[in-house]
Amino acid sequence: MRVLVVEDEPEMRTMLRDGLREHGHAVAVASDGQDGIFLATKHEFDLILLDVLLPQVNGYSIATALRSQPSTSRQQPYILMLTACDAEDQIIRGLECGADDYLTKPFSFMELLARMQATTRPRTLMRGGVPNLELDPFKQTAYRDGRPIALTPAEFRLLECLVRAAGRIVPRAALIESVWGRGHAASSRNVDTLVNALRNKVDLPFPTRLIQTVRGVGYRLRCDLAISGVGRS
Repeated sequence: MRVLVVEDEPEMRTMLRDGLREHGHAVAVASDGQDGIFLATKHEFDLILLDVLLPQVNGYSIATALRSQPSTSRQQPYILMLTACDAEDQIIRGLECGADDYLTKPFSFMELLARMQATTRPRTLMRGGVPNLELDPFKQTAYRDGRPIALTPAEFRLLECLVRAAGRIVPRAALIESVWGRGHAASSRNVDTLVNALRNKVDLPFPTRLIQTVRGVGYRLRCDLAISGVGRS
């Protein structure tokens, strides 16, 4: 799952980033509200963990701004407010501004993971055509023709990126950002190596190949095997 953490407290921000990455999620972080809005509007995320008391722009304003954006082909991210603001009127305000859930500090990290799973459950399963391909971004599980495919976290993020762009070319630079994160020093060779490893698991054991190479540009998932998300947009 692609997660944006908007948190101004350095220790909390680092704990969330490292803990979520250990559970296989691709995580970006912002230390203030202005940077949070910028990242949320320029990049696609499945979930935003959003503090309320932030420098520049507070969490209520961020949620309101994101929910007021005109509808596009991009899925709107789920928003889970993660804050010390625990008064009833503050919780109500957060939910009215567009948050899907609200968790107050201090909190258990395992409860946070459970809430993330519950919050994103309506669109967590992505299904393919023939041959059938299923992904669960939260559980990091993949199936093809009902058979489980054991993927590393990096392989799963790569496949998820291709699935979300099914039929469209995904440049290597976009794959690097999705798999390793913005600003990572991974190279095109790293992408090609990871794609080969993914093909050995997703394509090689099956009669129909899904992953296509677009020479000199990147990769795409076969457009005649349309894959879509389940849930709201």
